Amino acid sequence: MTWAAFYLICFLVGFGMSLLSLLAGAVHLHLPHLHLHHGIRLGGHGHAGGNSTTVSFFNMGTLAAFLTWFGGTGYLLSTRYGVWFAAALGIATLSGLGGAAVVFWFLAKVLMAREQALDPADYDMVGVLGKLSIAIRPGGTGELIYTQGGTRRVTGARSESGAAIERGAEVVVTRYERGIAYVRPWDEFSGELEAH
Repeated sequence: MTWAAFYLICFLVGFGMSLLSLLAGAVHLHLPHLHLHHGIRLGGHGHAGGNSTTVSFFNMGTLAAFLTWFGGTGYLLSTRYGVWFAAALGIATLSGLGGAAVVFWFLAKVLMAREQALDPADYDMVGVLGKLSIAIRPGGTGELIYTQGGTRRVTGARSESGAAIERGAEVVVTRYERGIAYVRPWDEFSGELEAH
């Protein structure tokens, strides 16, 4: 196998990976992922649990960019310009690393800039404070409006004791089962806290 053929194969494989990833994204095709542990941690602020995301240096995008730029540059240098094979290999490698670095920079600084790892504790309903938009009748169901994860949400609500709670009352969720929040009025709850 000649160097030109090697470079051409690298270019075609890298370009094919790029094209496959573009088409897979366009039709929402889910391909297998590579999870390598060498990466950059993004984010870093938030809860003590560490809301941040790791972007690996070695991912399919950077690998495809490296192969495409390495193969394309090496092929052109060896066939069109007749550069000595060691110089062509060095320049092609630098070109591939440059292409991969640009793709990695775009991924880390633009696409993943606002990504954060989800913390299940942030979405736990127990302890959520909200307001009733529809009153709860004795033994009945009302509607609770609350904010969670920066989004305003609505769910069905029942009184924990079975007693009526008027519309507009601030309530605390004590348990959440089958899409229904069981609530207690905030003043009743806060009064118990002050007594202790």
